[in-house]
Amino acid sequence: MGATFWNLAVLMILVAVSICLKPATSDPQINLLNQGCSQYNATNTRNFFNNLNATFADLRNQLSQQNKLFATAQQSRSSDPVYAMVQCRDYVSSADCVACFNAAVAQIRNCSAANGARVIYDGCFLRYESNNFYDQSTLPGNVQICSNRTASQATIFGAEAQALLKDLQLATPRINGYFAASKRQVSPDVSVYGVAQCAETISESGCEDCLTVGYGNIQGCLPNADGRAIDAGCFLRYSQTSFFPDNQTTNITPFLGGGKSSKKKAIIGGVVGGAGLLMVMVALALYLWYRLHRKPKAAQKGNILGATELQGPVTYNFNVLKTATNNFSEESKLGEGGFGEVYKGALKNGTIVAVKKLNITSGRAKANFESEAKLISNVHHRNLIRLLGCASKGPELLLVHEYMANGSLDRYLYGDKKGYLNWKQRFDIIFGTARGLAYLHDQYHVSIIHRDIKPSNILLDDDFQPKICDFGLARLMPEDRSHLSTKFAGTLGYTAPEYAIHGHLSEKVDTYSFGVVVLEIISGRRSSDMTIEPVSEYLLEQAWKLYENDMHLKLVDATLDPNDYRTEDMKKILEIALICTQSQPSDRPTMSEVVVMLSSERSSEQQRPIRTAVIGSERRFRNISESTETTSSTSNATASFTDFTGR
Repeated sequence: MGATFWNLAVLMILVAVSICLKPATSDPQINLLNQGCSQYNATNTRNFFNNLNATFADLRNQLSQQNKLFATAQQSRSSDPVYAMVQCRDYVSSADCVACFNAAVAQIRNCSAANGARVIYDGCFLRYESNNFYDQSTLPGNVQICSNRTASQATIFGAEAQALLKDLQLATPRINGYFAASKRQVSPDVSVYGVAQCAETISESGCEDCLTVGYGNIQGCLPNADGRAIDAGCFLRYSQTSFFPDNQTTNITPFLGGGKSSKKKAIIGGVVGGAGLLMVMVALALYLWYRLHRKPKAAQKGNILGATELQGPVTYNFNVLKTATNNFSEESKLGEGGFGEVYKGALKNGTIVAVKKLNITSGRAKANFESEAKLISNVHHRNLIRLLGCASKGPELLLVHEYMANGSLDRYLYGDKKGYLNWKQRFDIIFGTARGLAYLHDQYHVSIIHRDIKPSNILLDDDFQPKICDFGLARLMPEDRSHLSTKFAGTLGYTAPEYAIHGHLSEKVDTYSFGVVVLEIISGRRSSDMTIEPVSEYLLEQAWKLYENDMHLKLVDATLDPNDYRTEDMKKILEIALICTQSQPSDRPTMSEVVVMLSSERSSEQQRPIRTAVIGSERRFRNISESTETTSSTSNATASFTDFTGR
């Protein structure tokens, strides 16, 4: 024994004393769980590193000087902006939180000039991006991390751990700060410890959604002795070994009742006294010694969250999709467009999907298919349809999307469901579509131009919320990557004049199409249909004339109940639509500006639309467009998926 024993004994006593002085264990818990770097680099590295260093310094100051365990910082007023977030587990001390953060900074700098990165430890996580991500909750790439050791008394342990995790899932979103730590006795010799935590900047419903996904993932670890679930906005962990002090447990019972809670302060459990406390301290000292001297577990590779790294779509077996769609039968067909046919498919696990069979003959497009599908699959927004996976066999290329039972918007405006939508539903569709486009243009790592916004490319979920589809397929087409497009890709009646006539492509092309779609939603008419009385004119022509004569309401769909909307609101939205369709791209707002305009209550401050000669010559424009469309081999076909103009 000798000196080694007494050195260890002294270490244990010192640790025990430190535990008595403060409740947090002296362990930053820097066991690396996940790390990832964006595949895109900053454009101006000098600006980028200045911004990155400034945000890290701000975060460190908040943690060390203000004793915070959660902090955000941003440098967004120059090129290559940086938004950053750090969060420590609530059971670590302030000093350990700073230590964990410092380790994360050192680790994340391995990403060099990548414009997005993430590091996740047991004790904390650090993330930065080039766009604001603070409200993100669950994103593709969420994953479980399981130990390879089976728990003692595996059957009963698995049942108790599952019950504890379920309680944490339910209670944590209702607790102020979105954190809970709890312990459950399995037997006299075995316990299960669990924690759940959400980022403080997400909503209560976002926390619920994230932990629901995490709970589903982490169950795959049971009955192993340890398991974790990680996602963009939450963290869930259980273990047979204690990893937080007993005096840091949360009384979650008050938060397990039905209904929404007022998110009261969590009730912290009392400290065990006397000999029991001494035993706890010694046990924790031994556990700490073990953790400090063990080799850290290798980081998981390829487990990617959100935009930090690009996780490729699931690769489906072609024959599986062929079977799911009944050999691409007519009975399974949902529709068709320029890119190909769409079929309803039922996978073996019961999941219903939409399978798009692409009509792409370009050799370059086929070569780019996998990388482009990978990029598109990481676009994640509530108003954009999700790409679940892909498959290929020879010349045939398939994309697998989530299935929308309510179909596309066009059938509710002038199809078999005409007159079904009330005004609130129509406004929600307008607003959601604007948000989806704003995300594609301004909030993803690269700017995506849809090029074919129209009602048939807006799908409706069970709550009639819009989801834009086909927001990247044009990327697979062979053309240069500049704003000047050499090949027309759009649909007659929705395409901006500068693009249809001259091939000039920018985000404002989508703004124009959005304005036309809004007019269709208001009127319940196709943009290409002509009125007969008093004179024949297209929808856009008629909308301008009614606006100029202050007769906005004559455009409103007669199936709408006048009691469902205010005249001022209808005028405001019609004017926003016209602002979007002004002939000069520079006169049109960005889609982010459109979102603000739709959200604002003050219509008096809104700019007024001005009609110019190009819009007044709508018929001439259509004749030119028809000629362009006839001579283009892509016609309506090239219309949709993306143009990445880069950032």
